[in-house]
Amino acid sequence: MTHNVHNIIEDVFIDTNYKLSNCDVIDTVFSGSTCVSLIYTPEKVICANVGDSRAVLGRCINGEWVSHNLSRDHKPSDKDEFTRINKRGGRVEPLKEDDGEFVGPMRVWLKEDDIPGLAMSRSFGDRVAASVGVLAEPGRLY
Repeated sequence: MTHNVHNIIEDVFIDTNYKLSNCDVIDTVFSGSTCVSLIYTPEKVICANVGDSRAVLGRCINGEWVSHNLSRDHKPSDKDEFTRINKRGGRVEPLKEDDGEFVGPMRVWLKEDDIPGLAMSRSFGDRVAASVGVLAEPGRLY
């Protein structure tokens, strides 16, 4: 059953991105969104996310609260994300200031242009970023 739920979640994410990217009233050329979804059953929690929004579970263990990440941020600095973006013709590096100094987190850029500068490697929308490998697929589900 879990495998089917994972497939359904992935299909919903991809379909949502398609509809958003092809909507006439929302400009998704340089804009998009992150997403975190949770399905809770008595037996398990299934988490799916796109981007750098994070789901965290707080549990009280022996009277002390402990946090557990339920999702993984999708960052262009992650080896698998970095590799995909480079294979699709993108560039991953921090913002370059006027003096040539790199600052801040790794970002997704077009190979020859300093756009879009997205600091995550998965999102809904962001059509320019999608052209170089930014995905709306949730990746590994937890």
